[in-house]
Amino acid sequence: MRLTTKGRYAVTAMLDLAFHSQKIPVTLTEVATRQTISLSYLEQLFARLRRAGMVKGVRGPGGGYKLAGKASDISIAAIIAAVDEQIDATKCGGEANCQKQQACLTHDLWMGLSEQIREYLRGITLADLLEKHEVQEVARRQELEAQHIIEIHRQTGVNVYPD
Repeated sequence: MRLTTKGRYAVTAMLDLAFHSQKIPVTLTEVATRQTISLSYLEQLFARLRRAGMVKGVRGPGGGYKLAGKASDISIAAIIAAVDEQIDATKCGGEANCQKQQACLTHDLWMGLSEQIREYLRGITLADLLEKHEVQEVARRQELEAQHIIEIHRQTGVNVYPD
């Protein structure tokens, strides 16, 4: 299965945003701090997520990012697709050229698995994940662990919203 860090980080960042931006916008520095993801990598991901209409930027003091819509309308599969990530369990990328430019013996098996994974991820939204007790606990723990660093960024007025 080829789900790289790009897709995983995009989902993680979007879930963090969904959890923390319910009242105020969230800066990418805050997300990066809580999730230990490179700020420059997050900026690249959020440029794609913004183009896909999943997030919106809020400028000015106290600015940052918010979800562009309801968490219940954003599926995990849509987030992965927004960052140009493919959900594919085949060796050939679904091209059916896995063995001597033709489908291999197990091509249909892996294509079916890929479709099952896509369907599964289409059926899960950010809101579904936000309702999970375990997700809420982890988000609170991360907030506490990162709170000091985030406060320093807020007090210094660092705004990492990319233009």
